Amino acid sequence: MMIHLNGELLAAAEARIDPADRGLTLGDGLFETILARDARPLRLDAHLRRLRRGAGILGLPLAFSDKSLEDSLLETLKSNSLSEGVLRLTLTRGPAPRGLAPPADPRPTLLITAHQKTGAGGAPLNAVIATVTRRNEHSPLCRCKCLNRLDDVLARKEAAARGAGEAILLNAQGRVAEAAAANLFLVVNGALTTPPVSEGALPGVMRAEIMKTANVAERPLEPEEFFNAAEAFLTNSLGLRPLVSVDGKPIGDGRPGPLFESLLKIV
Repeated sequence: MMIHLNGELLAAAEARIDPADRGLTLGDGLFETILARDARPLRLDAHLRRLRRGAGILGLPLAFSDKSLEDSLLETLKSNSLSEGVLRLTLTRGPAPRGLAPPADPRPTLLITAHQKTGAGGAPLNAVIATVTRRNEHSPLCRCKCLNRLDDVLARKEAAARGAGEAILLNAQGRVAEAAAANLFLVVNGALTTPPVSEGALPGVMRAEIMKTANVAERPLEPEEFFNAAEAFLTNSLGLRPLVSVDGKPIGDGRPGPLFESLLKIV
């Protein structure tokens, strides 16, 4: 596999990340997962806008232009002979001495990798409501794709132990925030509904695409609304998946719904 590391294309086996890199030691950084099709990264402008917003939240320098980032992404795809696949762009604050305080003059690390797309595509998902952790809707980190995903790791671990493929995270108020690796949409009383970002939902790229395409109501959602919903689905940058049960109870008739099917065309 060929990767892009700090502006240089090289074999993954030759790559070296400094052991003092704060992305490794503290999770101090951001990432974007980008679907590629026909040798082009999809919705790149939206991904790069979110990356820059996140860099602003963290106070993390991002000296690369959008054009140079796009060129590096394209070169990574081409060097791996991929016309379709998944790109991951990772930006860290770079190497620094021990301690929490960021260095005065950071040297960020930029890593780009490309992989074939794997997984179950739009296959139906069963989920559980996570009990081991919650989303902190008051944290600015909810607004960006930061490297530290341990809440999501714990939630997914719980889901697997309970025989489910995904976990729903509640926020500090006990309301629905999002899934461990996706935003969430429900059809309740005929209205397509999603939790607002203020409830702890990540401002997802595909979430924004759905909200441009369909009439969506943003409002707080209580966990019991899953069982009054006609259908539900999850979205992330790689696509849409129908959510057919939560905690062992079916949503609607327990099958993908018509609205989900109609929205598949935008993926």
